[in-house]
Amino acid sequence: MDTNKMREQFESFAREVLDWSDDEFRLASDGKSYYWAATGEAWVFWQASREAVVVELQEPDLPEAYIDEPVDRDSEEFRYLEARHGAQYQTYRKCRQAIEAQGLKVEVKP
Repeated sequence: MDTNKMREQFESFAREVLDWSDDEFRLASDGKSYYWAATGEAWVFWQASREAVVVELQEPDLPEAYIDEPVDRDSEEFRYLEARHGAQYQTYRKCRQAIEAQGLKVEVKP
């Protein structure tokens, strides 16, 4: 997740849950840090909390038909396994994207 999206989530949370006003989020002259020290510290903790969470995902296994030789690519079984693996991989990819969009890290298990 990019820093701007993470900052938006942080500020949204602080407004809704902590009832902070817009003044709390005034940026310092460098445009990167907050003017108020307490807001800056909260921002550092927010980022650290996102970095501390790591989600482990396992990539889908390749069907045995991909590994064994010879492969009859015209067989119904092969087409079924290919479609199944494609669906599993798409699901894996979408899950990974959704997790990373929340600012969390994903580690791929072998």
